[in-house]
Amino acid sequence: MILVTYYLRFCALMARADWLVPTLARLVFAGVLLSYFWVSGLTKLGDGLFGIFMPSAGAYAQIFPRAMEAVGYDHGQLGVLHWLVVLAGTWAEFLLSFLIVTGLLTRLAAIGMIGFVALQTLTDLFGHGAIAEPGTIGAWFDRLPDSVIADQRAFWVFVLVVLAIKGAGPISLDRLVLRNAPWARQASPRPAPAQRQAP
Repeated sequence: MILVTYYLRFCALMARADWLVPTLARLVFAGVLLSYFWVSGLTKLGDGLFGIFMPSAGAYAQIFPRAMEAVGYDHGQLGVLHWLVVLAGTWAEFLLSFLIVTGLLTRLAAIGMIGFVALQTLTDLFGHGAIAEPGTIGAWFDRLPDSVIADQRAFWVFVLVVLAIKGAGPISLDRLVLRNAPWARQASPRPAPAQRQAP
């Protein structure tokens, strides 16, 4: 009976620590994925000050591997649509990661990053040919937890789903900047209208 009591107290304590989950999710993202995405973004930047607007040839090769192969790796032969996609992908790696770590517009950034990871995965599977490498793809429920795609990206997306659902937590710019926004406050029930007494 004493163990049950302690267990119930522990559960009540954990229920009050709801702020901990999104805070830890952001910490895990910062510790595991921030450097990965920023270094990946840096490899896509072109030379010089305006390199943020003129992605490198490597950026095109990473995002459009088959199109680059078709034009002999001369990204100048690719169109404006290719340039826009590569530019958006490059900026997304920096911007979405920054927003998640600082906790600003966290839900939106997490949803954007989930989309980014999905596109990254599709590019790896079909553009870079990982679909033909079962060891790289891996599988769930196979007792091997280290596949690059099925296992690792499932954990990435899980952390992002937590942030999309829970928000950034109390230690965030969302809480500091947007605390007075009507949609940022928790919904509270409206008080019932006062009833008039008959004279």
